[in-house]
Amino acid sequence: MIKLDLRQLETFVEVTNLKSFSKAAKKLYITQPTVTSHIQNLEKELGTILINRSGKNMSLTEAGDILYKYAINIINTCEMAKFQLASYKGKIQGHLEICSSSVPRKYVLPNILKEFVLKYPDVTFSLTDRDSKEVIRNILDGENDFGIVGAKYPSKNLDYIELIEDELLLVTANIPKFFQDNYSYLDKEILLKEKIIFREKGSGTRNLLERELEKNNISSNLLNIIGYIEDTETIKKLISLGIGVSFLSEKTILEELNLNKFKVFNIKGFDLNRKFYFVYHKNRQLSPLSETFKNFMLEHINKSGNIA
Repeated sequence: MIKLDLRQLETFVEVTNLKSFSKAAKKLYITQPTVTSHIQNLEKELGTILINRSGKNMSLTEAGDILYKYAINIINTCEMAKFQLASYKGKIQGHLEICSSSVPRKYVLPNILKEFVLKYPDVTFSLTDRDSKEVIRNILDGENDFGIVGAKYPSKNLDYIELIEDELLLVTANIPKFFQDNYSYLDKEILLKEKIIFREKGSGTRNLLERELEKNNISSNLLNIIGYIEDTETIKKLISLGIGVSFLSEKTILEELNLNKFKVFNIKGFDLNRKFYFVYHKNRQLSPLSETFKNFMLEHINKSGNIA
């Protein structure tokens, strides 16, 4: 009779997700020889090879692929049982690892987290700043269960749940040169005349802007780009000093706009509306705590219409 060890199954799942024995060891806080031992014992118990090992590359065998699907369900069922029992006792606890692009991290998630920890005071969390492309890569690589992003990157392995809408605006210093009313539509030729501050590669903001530039037959080589900055606050400081103009999320500049520090404009022919998404791997069931957080966000949005 085959006996499956839960710890060995957890190790097998992490090795599969991360495609690395060493990364799995680090995530599980065990040694790499222990990881190897868990996999070997599991293969011995089942009487079959689960993982093809070829140098640095590894992949699942057919048997490994079959076991992976069941292992995920077994582990999640156990986690759900523990979660439900803790909930029954009135104490939900655990640690959330939240990976988010910069705009949601700074201007969307704080209010949600405030409400969430009030409801679940025994839950801790870490909030890591990554650009949208890196968030996606971490989920696909098995390093994170889910993430919050400002752009969709197509993948058959991902599910995106729409959270809220956002808009990018051309932001300038509030100086006589930019005399038009806020939210006026400017001709796109202005982009060829001004010094432009761009976001870093991989950001949802840059991804959307480059797509709209291409749709409007404007090569980025024609722009006078003076800097590539990943931090929104640094970009705002540079704009206020008159160093250049940039495209920023409306959510990031509302406070300064109310203080008349900036001017904001639309560009004719540019559709710079976008959405923020909760994204996760469709073939990996979320942990009970992650599922609770996802549902909490969606419930909050449905009630308020916005989570910022």
